[in-house]
Amino acid sequence: MNSNNPQNRKRLLIGGALMFVVMFVFRLLYGYTSPEARGQEPEIAATEDYFGSVQGLRKNYASEKLYEAKMAPPATVALESPPPSSSQKYEKTATIRTRTHSWVRDERQLKRKIASFHAVIQYEQNMGMSGNRQLQMMIGVAPSLFDSFYTEMKAIGKAQSVEITKTDKTNDYLKLNAQKASLQKTLANLLELKQKGGQIADFISLNDKILEIEERIQGLGVELGNFDEVNEFCTVKLSLYEARPRKIISTMHRILRALEWTATWYSVIMLGLAGLALSVYTILAAADKLGRQLPGNKK
Repeated sequence: MNSNNPQNRKRLLIGGALMFVVMFVFRLLYGYTSPEARGQEPEIAATEDYFGSVQGLRKNYASEKLYEAKMAPPATVALESPPPSSSQKYEKTATIRTRTHSWVRDERQLKRKIASFHAVIQYEQNMGMSGNRQLQMMIGVAPSLFDSFYTEMKAIGKAQSVEITKTDKTNDYLKLNAQKASLQKTLANLLELKQKGGQIADFISLNDKILEIEERIQGLGVELGNFDEVNEFCTVKLSLYEARPRKIISTMHRILRALEWTATWYSVIMLGLAGLALSVYTILAAADKLGRQLPGNKK
C-alpha cells in the first residue's frame, strides 16, 4: 500500500484516530468498574478466625428442656404439655466478621447494644491505629436473647461473614459429673483410711494422694460451674475491622486519567508499529540489494 497516496493516508489517519478513541473509552469504563477505582475494600476471608489462636477463652453452655411424648395420652391431659424427661446441655456460638467506615459511631452502637441486652463482655481487645483499627470481642448473652442479639450485631457495619454453630455437650456434662462423683467417693475412702493411723511414711503418701484428689475435684467443680444455670450463656464472637474512607473521584479526574493513560499507551503502540515497519523495510531492502548482487541476477 502506497502511503503517499492521499486516500491511503486518510485511511491511516482515520484508523489511528479510531484506535485512540477505542482505547480512551475502554480506560474510562474501566475507571468506573474496577474495585480499586470505586474505593472498595477487600473482603475479609471467611477462614480468618482471630479467636482460633487465643488460648484460655471461657466456654459458655446453656440448657434446653427435652420433652417426651406419651403414648396415647388420656383425653383429659391431651392438651397439656408433657413433663420434661431430660435436659440437654449445649454450646451455641455465633461468629461475625464485619467492616465499618464509621468506626466511632459503630463502636458506640455496639457497646449500647451489649448494655441493652444485658450481655457480658468476656473478652475484648482493641488493636491498630486510626484508619486500620480492629476490635475483637467475645460476648456472653442469655440463650433466650441470642437470636435477637445476633441479628442486631450483624447489622453493625457491613457483615463480611457470619456463622452459627451449635454443639451438644450433654455427654460431656454427664461425664464430668460421673468423674466428680467417683473422685468424691475415693476421697471419702481415703479420709476414712486416714483415721486408722499407721506409719509416718504411709501417712504422708496418703495425705499427698488426698490433696491430689481434692485438686482434681476442684478443677472439675470449675468446669461444672460453667454448666450452672446462673452461668448459662450463648457466645457471640465479633470481629470489627475499620475500612478506609471511600475516595470520591470526580468525572473530570477520571477523564484526565483516561486521557493520560491512552496517550501514553497509544504512543508506545505507535512507536512499536513504526519500529516494526522500519525493521521490515530494512530487511526487505537488504534482501533486495543482496539479490541484485548475486551473479545470476546481474544485468
